[in-house]
Amino acid sequence: MPKLRVFYDGSCPRCRRDRANYERLDPDPEGIEWFDITGQGEYLHGLGIDPYLALTELHLQTEDGTVLKELDAYILLLRRIPRYRLLSGLIGLPGIKPLLSALYLWSVKRRLRREGRLD
Repeated sequence: MPKLRVFYDGSCPRCRRDRANYERLDPDPEGIEWFDITGQGEYLHGLGIDPYLALTELHLQTEDGTVLKELDAYILLLRRIPRYRLLSGLIGLPGIKPLLSALYLWSVKRRLRREGRLD
């Protein structure tokens, strides 16, 4: 399985729990490098990733350097976990994907506002 680098918000308790869950369920835990984006704006810019978007949307980088974001990143991440493979296909469906994307963005921005980390 190809190696992925997943950019996540290490300041977010939910994000840390999700990471722990993925690590527990992934049949190839060495295949993912988890990268905490906290305080890494300059590094993210160097990769062509907007730090604000990295905070509000999941980003991952494939072994060949391709950066995927939002639900495309989730779909690839979920495909690695046997029990989530069906879900990865469902969330990519044309009628479901935009709805889930909007819901995810709303919930992340709501959380960041509550934490005082979003203007």
